[in-house]
Amino acid sequence: MTTITNKAQNPTAHLSPDDIEALGAELDAIRQSVLDARGETDAAYIRTMVDVQRKLELGSRAVLLVSAFPPAWLLGTAGLAVAKILENMEIGHNVMHGQWDWMRDPKIHSTTWEWDNASTADGWKHSHNEVHHTYTNIVGKDNDLGYGIMRVDEEQRWYPLYLAQPLWNFINACFFEYGIAAYDLELGRNLRTPKEKRSEEFKRSLTNTLKKIRKQATKDYVINPALAAPTGSFLPALAANFTANVIRNIWSHSVIMCGHFPEGVETFELKSIPEKETRGEWYLRQMLGSANISGSKLMHIMTGNLSHQIEHHLFPDLPSSRYAEVAPQVRAIFEKYGLNYHSAPLPQQVASAWHRVVRLSFPNGWLATTNAKNLPSQLKLLYAMTTADKRKRRVMQRLLESAAAKKEMAKAA
Repeated sequence: MTTITNKAQNPTAHLSPDDIEALGAELDAIRQSVLDARGETDAAYIRTMVDVQRKLELGSRAVLLVSAFPPAWLLGTAGLAVAKILENMEIGHNVMHGQWDWMRDPKIHSTTWEWDNASTADGWKHSHNEVHHTYTNIVGKDNDLGYGIMRVDEEQRWYPLYLAQPLWNFINACFFEYGIAAYDLELGRNLRTPKEKRSEEFKRSLTNTLKKIRKQATKDYVINPALAAPTGSFLPALAANFTANVIRNIWSHSVIMCGHFPEGVETFELKSIPEKETRGEWYLRQMLGSANISGSKLMHIMTGNLSHQIEHHLFPDLPSSRYAEVAPQVRAIFEKYGLNYHSAPLPQQVASAWHRVVRLSFPNGWLATTNAKNLPSQLKLLYAMTTADKRKRRVMQRLLESAAAKKEMAKAA
């Protein structure tokens, strides 16, 4: 995608500063109406979720004690995967956003919750709540946009190493919790820093993260399998825990990709963001930089209601169970101000996000100018760009972009 300010047609060009602030005031009113209406029904919802999740996890782990029997393995693995998804998505993510702090329940509070994930709660809250939600989809500022390992915008310079980004995105999906832990630690940047110059904060965070990983691994890969050993189920239980973690990781990765990566979701240049961004301007960026997943109530719960990613980014502190309620009101504001409310079913959003990952792994215009007939010559060109020096690569890139633009003009004509 091209950042919104560099598009031939800026989708916000028709909005005046007064329109943007009016839009913001309407969204503020929606938020306040929910804040005023929070009560026992909301509290009962999250307490029920926590209760269901814990019973499901306990029951699934009990079944895995006899997981040498294939039906028990399937049932226990599926139940444990669902329990882990619920804990991470609908409970952990939303509790740590402070959505339930108003209840003043120390057991369900953003300051006390520690989730079943490799990331520590404190590290995640900084990188996600403070950085991602403040700088949503600003290229070079929001590291959730590609997690610092992928090319996510056409204006980012292409390098040959990006050809592998579909592969490492898949690997990242399978072990997503560890990727997020490394991202929270800014591990790449810190490891490039000489040991003697690394901050005490990083050393402390690294120690806490390693302790967290060890604790989780002990529970999943030592204690639960050891308890299953008397029935001959040590290895099946071990495999079940690993499988449940991979399922949880791939699901979480897919849901999160659908929130910001599909084609048509806008990205932004840092220099285009006002130094003192108004509430209305911030709201507008959240609206255009997020995408929803349409589906059933069960699907919404399993995504942690991040299927309502637009509403979540507008109102990250509202109870997740309220997003479906306010979504029609939010959509009406999109329509009123002539903006695109990006929503589609899960398979379509996942496919779109992966299309973007693959498309941007190639030089700009390469996929657009490639077909079955010219594939051999296009592969030769790609090889030449991969092995060329920076100057030659830039020249070939410009020629490729020019050819893609001509093709697009011919198609439009």
